[in-house]
Amino acid sequence: MLIAHEQADDKADVVLLNGYDWSDKGTKMSVKNLPEKAAKILREIRKRYQVDFENLRVGHTELEILTIQNLEPLLAGKDPFKDVENFPFWVKLWESSMVLAGMMAASKPGPGQTLLELGAGLGAPGLAAAVSGHAVTLSDYQPLILDFQRVNAAANGLRGIQFQIIDWRQPPALPPFDTIIGAEIIYREEFFEPLLAVFAALLKPAGVIYLAHDARRRSLGKFLKLAEPYYRIEATARKLRSAKDELTVIVNRLQRRRAEG
Repeated sequence: MLIAHEQADDKADVVLLNGYDWSDKGTKMSVKNLPEKAAKILREIRKRYQVDFENLRVGHTELEILTIQNLEPLLAGKDPFKDVENFPFWVKLWESSMVLAGMMAASKPGPGQTLLELGAGLGAPGLAAAVSGHAVTLSDYQPLILDFQRVNAAANGLRGIQFQIIDWRQPPALPPFDTIIGAEIIYREEFFEPLLAVFAALLKPAGVIYLAHDARRRSLGKFLKLAEPYYRIEATARKLRSAKDELTVIVNRLQRRRAEG
Protein backbone atom coordinates (compact mmCIF):
# COMPACT_ATOMS: atom_id res chain seq x y z
CA MET A 1 0.00 0.00 0.00
CA LEU A 2 1.35 3.42 -0.98
CA ILE A 3 0.40 6.55 0.96
CA ALA A 4 1.13 10.13 -0.05
CA HIS A 5 1.72 12.36 2.96
CA GLU A 6 0.87 15.85 1.75
CA GLN A 7 3.15 18.77 2.46
CA ALA A 8 0.80 21.45 1.13
CA ASP A 9 -2.53 22.87 2.37
CA ASP A 10 -4.70 20.22 0.72
CA LYS A 11 -4.43 17.18 2.99
CA ALA A 12 -5.99 14.51 0.80
CA ASP A 13 -3.96 11.33 1.20
CA VAL A 14 -3.40 9.22 -1.87
CA VAL A 15 -3.72 5.49 -1.30
CA LEU A 16 -3.25 2.79 -3.88
CA LEU A 17 -5.21 -0.30 -2.92
CA ASN A 18 -4.26 -3.82 -4.04
CA GLY A 19 -0.56 -3.05 -4.02
CA TYR A 20 1.54 -0.58 -5.93
CA ASP A 21 3.16 -3.22 -8.11
CA TRP A 22 -0.24 -4.18 -9.53
CA SER A 23 0.47 -7.79 -8.60
CA ASP A 24 -2.66 -8.39 -6.53
CA LYS A 25 -6.06 -9.37 -7.84
CA GLY A 26 -8.08 -6.77 -9.66
CA THR A 27 -11.46 -5.38 -8.67
CA LYS A 28 -14.90 -6.74 -9.46
CA MET A 29 -15.28 -4.42 -12.44
CA SER A 30 -15.78 -6.41 -15.66
CA VAL A 31 -16.96 -5.95 -19.20
CA LYS A 32 -20.47 -6.86 -18.02
CA ASN A 33 -20.62 -3.71 -15.89
CA LEU A 34 -19.71 -1.35 -18.72
CA PRO A 35 -21.90 0.40 -21.28
CA GLU A 36 -21.77 -1.46 -24.60
CA LYS A 37 -19.56 1.07 -26.37
CA ALA A 38 -16.93 0.94 -23.62
CA ALA A 39 -17.30 -2.83 -23.30
CA LYS A 40 -16.52 -3.21 -27.01
CA ILE A 41 -13.38 -1.07 -26.61
CA LEU A 42 -12.31 -3.16 -23.62
CA ARG A 43 -12.73 -6.40 -25.56
CA GLU A 44 -10.46 -5.04 -28.29
CA ILE A 45 -7.86 -3.92 -25.74
CA ARG A 46 -7.87 -7.39 -24.18
CA LYS A 47 -6.93 -8.89 -27.53
CA ARG A 48 -3.61 -7.03 -27.30
CA TYR A 49 -2.86 -6.70 -23.59
CA GLN A 50 -3.33 -8.46 -20.29
CA VAL A 51 -5.37 -5.87 -18.41
CA ASP A 52 -7.45 -5.56 -15.27
CA PHE A 53 -9.04 -2.84 -13.18
CA GLU A 54 -7.26 -1.55 -10.08
CA ASN A 55 -8.81 0.51 -7.33
CA LEU A 56 -7.28 3.91 -6.61
CA ARG A 57 -8.49 5.93 -3.65
CA VAL A 58 -7.74 9.66 -3.69
CA GLY A 59 -9.09 11.46 -0.67
CA HIS A 60 -12.71 10.35 -0.39
CA THR A 61 -12.89 9.41 -4.06
CA GLU A 62 -12.36 5.88 -5.36
CA LEU A 63 -11.57 5.26 -9.00
CA GLU A 64 -11.43 2.13 -11.12
CA ILE A 65 -8.38 2.34 -13.37
CA LEU A 66 -7.81 -0.10 -16.24
CA THR A 67 -4.13 -0.98 -16.23
CA ILE A 68 -1.80 -3.26 -18.14
CA GLN A 69 -0.90 -6.07 -15.76
CA ASN A 70 2.32 -7.31 -17.35
CA LEU A 71 4.40 -4.26 -18.17
CA GLU A 72 7.75 -5.93 -18.78
CA PRO A 73 7.17 -6.83 -22.47
CA LEU A 74 6.34 -3.17 -23.13
CA LEU A 75 9.08 -1.68 -20.98
CA ALA A 76 11.81 -4.16 -22.01
CA GLY A 77 14.12 -2.88 -19.30
CA LYS A 78 13.77 0.77 -20.39
CA ASP A 79 14.64 3.38 -17.75
CA PRO A 80 12.16 6.31 -17.58
CA PHE A 81 14.98 8.66 -16.57
CA LYS A 82 17.61 7.54 -19.09
CA ASP A 83 15.61 6.31 -22.10
CA VAL A 84 13.03 9.08 -22.26
CA GLU A 85 12.64 9.01 -26.04
CA ASN A 86 11.45 5.40 -26.15
CA PHE A 87 9.88 4.85 -22.75
CA PRO A 88 6.06 4.40 -23.04
CA PHE A 89 5.14 6.77 -20.20
CA TRP A 90 1.41 6.34 -20.67
CA VAL A 91 1.27 2.68 -19.59
CA LYS A 92 2.09 3.32 -15.92
CA LEU A 93 0.14 5.03 -13.17
CA TRP A 94 2.94 7.22 -11.90
CA GLU A 95 3.28 8.41 -8.33
CA SER A 96 3.03 11.98 -9.60
CA SER A 97 -0.31 11.10 -11.23
CA MET A 98 -1.61 9.84 -7.91
CA VAL A 99 -0.53 13.03 -6.15
CA LEU A 100 -2.10 15.19 -8.86
CA ALA A 101 -5.28 13.10 -8.68
CA GLY A 102 -5.38 13.76 -4.95
CA MET A 103 -5.16 17.48 -5.56
CA MET A 104 -7.94 17.33 -8.13
CA ALA A 105 -10.13 15.26 -5.81
CA ALA A 106 -9.78 17.98 -3.18
CA SER A 107 -10.48 20.84 -5.61
CA LYS A 108 -13.71 22.81 -5.63
CA PRO A 109 -14.27 24.23 -9.11
CA GLY A 110 -16.83 26.88 -9.88
CA PRO A 111 -19.74 26.20 -12.22
CA GLY A 112 -18.59 25.31 -15.73
CA GLN A 113 -14.88 25.35 -14.89
CA THR A 114 -13.02 23.59 -17.71
CA LEU A 115 -9.92 21.45 -17.30
CA LEU A 116 -7.52 19.87 -19.80
CA GLU A 117 -5.18 17.05 -18.86
CA LEU A 118 -2.21 16.90 -21.21
CA GLY A 119 -0.43 13.59 -21.74
CA ALA A 120 -3.14 12.07 -19.60
CA GLY A 121 -2.20 8.43 -20.10
CA LEU A 122 -4.59 6.35 -17.99
CA GLY A 123 -6.29 9.57 -16.92
CA ALA A 124 -6.44 9.31 -13.12
CA PRO A 125 -5.96 13.05 -12.36
CA GLY A 126 -8.53 14.09 -14.96
CA LEU A 127 -11.02 11.49 -13.73
CA ALA A 128 -10.62 12.76 -10.17
CA ALA A 129 -11.16 16.30 -11.47
CA ALA A 130 -14.36 15.19 -13.20
CA VAL A 131 -15.65 13.66 -9.96
CA SER A 132 -15.00 17.03 -8.27
CA GLY A 133 -17.08 18.85 -10.88
CA HIS A 134 -14.65 20.08 -13.52
CA ALA A 135 -15.67 19.85 -17.17
CA VAL A 136 -12.79 17.63 -18.24
CA THR A 137 -10.97 16.94 -21.50
CA LEU A 138 -8.46 14.09 -21.43
CA SER A 139 -5.79 14.14 -24.11
CA ASP A 140 -2.82 12.21 -25.41
CA TYR A 141 -1.12 11.49 -28.72
CA GLN A 142 -2.39 8.00 -29.68
CA PRO A 143 -5.92 6.65 -30.23
CA LEU A 144 -5.08 3.55 -28.15
CA ILE A 145 -4.37 5.71 -25.10
CA LEU A 146 -7.70 7.48 -25.52
CA ASP A 147 -9.37 4.06 -25.62
CA PHE A 148 -8.00 3.31 -22.14
CA GLN A 149 -9.28 6.71 -21.01
CA ARG A 150 -12.76 6.03 -22.45
CA VAL A 151 -12.98 2.71 -20.63
CA ASN A 152 -11.81 4.29 -17.37
CA ALA A 153 -14.34 7.10 -17.64
CA ALA A 154 -17.13 4.59 -18.28
CA ALA A 155 -15.98 2.31 -15.46
CA ASN A 156 -16.37 5.24 -13.06
CA GLY A 157 -19.75 6.32 -14.41
CA LEU A 158 -18.37 9.64 -15.61
CA ARG A 159 -20.29 11.10 -18.52
CA GLY A 160 -19.48 14.24 -20.42
CA ILE A 161 -15.70 13.82 -20.44
CA GLN A 162 -14.16 14.78 -23.77
CA PHE A 163 -11.27 12.88 -25.35
CA GLN A 164 -8.85 14.64 -27.66
CA ILE A 165 -5.76 13.70 -29.65
CA ILE A 166 -3.27 16.52 -29.12
CA ASP A 167 0.04 16.66 -30.92
CA TRP A 168 1.90 19.43 -29.12
CA ARG A 169 3.73 20.33 -32.34
CA GLN A 170 0.43 20.82 -34.17
CA PRO A 171 -2.26 21.32 -31.53
CA PRO A 172 -5.89 21.50 -32.62
CA ALA A 173 -7.91 24.68 -32.28
CA LEU A 174 -9.79 24.32 -28.99
CA PRO A 175 -11.53 26.80 -26.68
CA PRO A 176 -9.14 27.82 -23.88
CA PHE A 177 -9.37 26.10 -20.49
CA ASP A 178 -9.55 27.40 -16.94
CA THR A 179 -7.07 24.76 -15.76
CA ILE A 180 -4.41 22.65 -17.47
CA ILE A 181 -2.79 19.75 -15.65
CA GLY A 182 -0.11 17.19 -16.45
CA ALA A 183 1.91 14.50 -14.67
CA GLU A 184 5.30 13.32 -15.94
CA ILE A 185 4.92 15.17 -19.22
CA ILE A 186 8.20 17.12 -19.16
CA TYR A 187 10.96 14.77 -20.20
CA ARG A 188 11.99 15.54 -23.81
CA GLU A 189 13.66 18.89 -24.41
CA GLU A 190 12.55 19.09 -28.04
CA PHE A 191 8.97 19.38 -26.77
CA PHE A 192 9.61 22.25 -24.33
CA GLU A 193 8.86 25.03 -26.79
CA PRO A 194 5.84 23.26 -28.32
CA LEU A 195 4.44 22.68 -24.82
CA LEU A 196 4.83 26.36 -23.96
CA ALA A 197 2.99 27.17 -27.20
CA VAL A 198 0.19 24.78 -26.16
CA PHE A 199 -0.06 26.56 -22.81
CA ALA A 200 -0.21 29.94 -24.55
CA ALA A 201 -2.96 28.78 -26.92
CA LEU A 202 -5.12 26.70 -24.60
CA LEU A 203 -4.98 28.45 -21.22
CA LYS A 204 -7.39 31.23 -20.37
CA PRO A 205 -5.76 34.56 -19.41
CA ALA A 206 -6.48 33.98 -15.71
CA GLY A 207 -6.07 30.21 -15.95
CA VAL A 208 -3.84 27.98 -13.83
CA ILE A 209 -1.48 25.13 -14.73
CA TYR A 210 -0.52 22.30 -12.37
CA LEU A 211 2.43 20.06 -13.24
CA ALA A 212 3.48 17.07 -11.12
CA HIS A 213 6.82 15.30 -11.55
CA ASP A 214 9.21 13.00 -9.78
CA ALA A 215 11.80 15.22 -8.09
CA ARG A 216 14.55 13.20 -9.80
CA ARG A 217 13.47 14.37 -13.26
CA ARG A 218 16.27 16.75 -14.24
CA SER A 219 14.42 18.10 -17.28
CA LEU A 220 11.87 19.83 -15.02
CA GLY A 221 14.25 22.61 -13.99
CA LYS A 222 15.23 23.30 -17.59
CA PHE A 223 11.60 23.61 -18.63
CA LEU A 224 10.66 25.88 -15.73
CA LYS A 225 13.57 28.19 -16.60
CA LEU A 226 12.08 28.59 -20.08
CA ALA A 227 8.60 29.16 -18.65
CA GLU A 228 9.63 31.63 -15.94
CA PRO A 229 9.55 34.79 -18.09
CA TYR A 230 5.89 34.11 -18.93
CA TYR A 231 4.53 32.54 -15.76
CA ARG A 232 4.63 33.01 -12.02
CA ILE A 233 5.75 29.65 -10.69
CA GLU A 234 5.16 28.14 -7.28
CA ALA A 235 6.31 24.74 -6.05
CA THR A 236 5.32 22.32 -3.31
CA ALA A 237 6.83 18.95 -2.42
CA ARG A 238 4.87 15.84 -1.53
CA LYS A 239 6.51 12.76 -0.10
CA LEU A 240 5.23 9.27 -0.80
CA ARG A 241 6.27 6.50 1.52
CA SER A 242 5.81 2.77 1.23
CA ALA A 243 7.27 -0.04 3.29
CA LYS A 244 10.31 -0.16 1.01
CA ASP A 245 10.75 3.26 -0.51
CA GLU A 246 10.27 7.01 -0.26
CA LEU A 247 9.78 9.32 -3.21
CA THR A 248 9.31 13.07 -3.56
CA VAL A 249 6.90 14.55 -6.09
CA ILE A 250 7.20 18.22 -7.05
CA VAL A 251 3.96 20.00 -7.95
CA ASN A 252 4.36 23.31 -9.77
CA ARG A 253 1.61 25.89 -10.09
CA LEU A 254 1.98 28.24 -13.07
CA GLN A 255 -0.07 31.35 -13.75
CA ARG A 256 0.48 33.96 -16.43
CA ARG A 257 2.41 37.08 -15.55
CA ARG A 258 0.33 40.20 -16.11
CA ALA A 259 1.53 42.39 -18.94
CA GLU A 260 3.44 45.38 -17.63
CA GLY A 261 2.12 48.82 -18.37
